Amino acid sequence: MTNRARRLPRAIREQQMLDSAVEVFSEFGFHGTSMEAIATAAGVSKPMLYLYYGSKDELFAACISRETVRFLEAIAGAGDPQLSPFEQVNVGLVGFLKFVDEHRASWQVLYRQAVGQQAFAGQVAASRQRLIDLVSHVLQASTRNPEEDTDFSLMAVALVGAGEAVADRIADGSVSVERAATVLQNLAWRGLSGRRRES
Repeated sequence: MTNRARRLPRAIREQQMLDSAVEVFSEFGFHGTSMEAIATAAGVSKPMLYLYYGSKDELFAACISRETVRFLEAIAGAGDPQLSPFEQVNVGLVGFLKFVDEHRASWQVLYRQAVGQQAFAGQVAASRQRLIDLVSHVLQASTRNPEEDTDFSLMAVALVGAGEAVADRIADGSVSVERAATVLQNLAWRGLSGRRRES
């Protein structure tokens, strides 16, 4: 361990450990990742890593928590009541897609590695529900003259699910943020009309 590593403030060192953990988890998966590999990537000793995070489970949970906060911060602008409905949808979607594009390792950990681990199912479900609640709030606040039976929560589930599927295409480089945003904006805007197709 270098003198520089010893001199780093605890908060900065913690973030560096989490940065390295997210990268390694995203590449090798939860089961394929060792604490030793993360310690090496972070430039710290394995005992120091265990001192900060007592187990791999604890470290993985910390990664999920931090990346969830970052993700929600990226889309928080969608709740600005000063924006028009279209602007709210646009800000939320673009923030979401840019987050995935710029933090692909985070996306892998949050929505691909974590969902496959039963031990973290509750944490992942809670994080996803926070996103659904935010989207539902934006949809309800932005819809003019909604029908009484409009299920904003279900609409949010559908939109979030579509967003996750499209985000996978961004993460693998097959779709641009701009193209994905246009497709999802069109989908969301139709929902915001508050109209129901007549049978």
